[in-house]
Amino acid sequence: MADPSSYRPKPGQIPDSPGVYKFRDEHRRVIYVGKAKNLRQRVANYFQDLAGLHPRTRTMVTTAASVEWTVVSTEVEALQLEYSWIKEFDPRFNVKYRDDKSYPYLAVTLNEEFPRVQVMRGAKKKGVRYFGPYGHAWAIRETVDLMLRVFPVRTCSAGVFKNAARTGRPCLLGYIGKCSAPCVGRVTPEEHRELAEDFCDFMAGRTGTYIRRLEKDMMQAAEEMEYERAARLRDDAEALKRAMEKSAVVLADATDADLIAVAEDELEAALQIFHVRGGRVRGQRGWVTDKVEAVDTSGLVEHALQQLYGEERGDAVPKEVLVPALPEDTEAVSQWLAERRGSQVSLRIPQRGDKKDLMATVQRNAQQALGLHKTKRASDLTTRSRALEEIAEALGLDTAPLRIECYDISHLQGDDVVASMVVFEDGLARKSEYRRFQIKGFEGQDDVRSMHEVIGRRFKRYLQEKERTGEWEEQRPTDTPADEPATTGPATGPATGLAPATGPVTGPGPAVGLAEDAEPREDDGRPKRFAYPPQLVVVDGGQPQVAAARRALDELGIDDIAVCGLAKRLEEVWLPDDDDPVVLPRSSEGLYLLQRVRDEAHRFAITYQRAKRAKRIRSSPLDDVSGLGETRKQALIKHFGSVKKLRQATIDEICEVPGIGRRTAESVAAALASTTPAAPAVNTATGEIIEEDDGGSS
Repeated sequence: MADPSSYRPKPGQIPDSPGVYKFRDEHRRVIYVGKAKNLRQRVANYFQDLAGLHPRTRTMVTTAASVEWTVVSTEVEALQLEYSWIKEFDPRFNVKYRDDKSYPYLAVTLNEEFPRVQVMRGAKKKGVRYFGPYGHAWAIRETVDLMLRVFPVRTCSAGVFKNAARTGRPCLLGYIGKCSAPCVGRVTPEEHRELAEDFCDFMAGRTGTYIRRLEKDMMQAAEEMEYERAARLRDDAEALKRAMEKSAVVLADATDADLIAVAEDELEAALQIFHVRGGRVRGQRGWVTDKVEAVDTSGLVEHALQQLYGEERGDAVPKEVLVPALPEDTEAVSQWLAERRGSQVSLRIPQRGDKKDLMATVQRNAQQALGLHKTKRASDLTTRSRALEEIAEALGLDTAPLRIECYDISHLQGDDVVASMVVFEDGLARKSEYRRFQIKGFEGQDDVRSMHEVIGRRFKRYLQEKERTGEWEEQRPTDTPADEPATTGPATGPATGLAPATGPVTGPGPAVGLAEDAEPREDDGRPKRFAYPPQLVVVDGGQPQVAAARRALDELGIDDIAVCGLAKRLEEVWLPDDDDPVVLPRSSEGLYLLQRVRDEAHRFAITYQRAKRAKRIRSSPLDDVSGLGETRKQALIKHFGSVKKLRQATIDEICEVPGIGRRTAESVAAALASTTPAAPAVNTATGEIIEEDDGGSS
């Protein structure tokens, strides 16, 4: 690991003008490229205290061995040079978008003597006109088949073309009128090129001219009583209309625009781009990237614009580019786009209307693409095995944690405090064993205390169920197979080890004298209650939450379960009694799995908390107050925080809420005084408050 101070430039050595800088490692390989309005200020930011740097930036500067820079005249030149260097050096610490699949394009090879229409994938070639990308190659072929009636452009390969020219006989398409057969001289090279250019104009959105021309020629042929020609022209116009119908109109006024949306988490980002030409969606593509540098949404958008339009010129750059966030140097990026197009380009965030609605659709596609990417990554057995091994190695575990439980706390300013527990087995979510808790007995935003209570309650039940299961095993008759379910009836309580059943086991007892609360089993022989522990407990939080979880386990005498926490801000893994976190590599599959587990626990907790809060508001005692609508009820709850605090307020304090008069305040106070708060459900056998559990639904 290099010390950044060893290659830090001397004060005043770096100019304060615009430019581009490169970080190189000890082997002189370029590992990062960046641009700046002011080189001196930007480069100096990399040489501050390492503790203050983002983890990814810290890794980059400690990997580098030198830094160098190039001064340019304007910010636009800096943007262009940065793009050129990233493409040339492929630095490992720069964001690199990769296609989440190989998208096909409709290509017209205008660089050939006889242009050809075909499906193309991969890198774009100079002199070839591209349309798309399309979701499927068959969609391109259907469109081309319709349009060849009107624009009979060559579609054959070079070998077929040369063979037809040698024999003097065209291919089948030439005989059925879907190729002008330039191979046998039916049209001149100039006439064929004109057909190809008309084909490109139609695909670019200039459709009205050709359809009106065909309809005019059809009417003229009918007047001249050339009915066969009129019918052919009618069919040609219908074919073009059907080709247009394959892409629905989404924007009015024949808009040409590209819409870019971003979905991201701490480690990865997915981009979706809709290409709209002539008001119709002509193509769609998506990228997925690892966030190898400390970059926000604005930075991701800027990198996407560079990759999208770095090699494009003319009409390939649309008049409008709609983005979710503007780049840091919006003016410079807009000017760079305008230079590539040859005219003004509007770079903005849509605020209202059809464009904002379409942007929401693109955003949903980006979120689905990121989710699908994560699902594919998580479903790979080899990847999951590697993730578990990396976690075991990083945390110093003897074996891979095949069962992981993760806990998260959720509340709204200290009210409606709830917790979630999610379970991952072999790296996959086991939703049937998710559980959720209500936390009562204290108020306030005390996540540490809440975490201690939840862990204590869960593992206290684990110890009780372990003891109960052991008693049942001892009393099992010798002629009963170990994996055979007991013959007792179902328990009336929830099938979980986190809350005691609300009644004894019912139904006829077994043939021998088993314990009254004998443990029913699943079909696979496992207890329905949690009578076995996880190998790893993950908590959403840093050192305080981890310490609380460890303390709860110690109080129960449990010392064979590993505990760690994942802090969301920097994705650091905290262990009990360690002053410094464990920093897993950015590309680590172990970190990716821990992040998925943590995010799932957070989702499950916040979903329950919101549902609980909505239920409380809907079933509020305020519903009985005459003349008190939803707006003023919500204002009261928001002002006091809860019905409990509102019940304790005086009439004068209630009058302080905007929109609440004294008569209404008196009605509210009277309604609350006439009702008593519901007592929590208590198990009569143990005196414990019964947790609210969930069998996986959220």
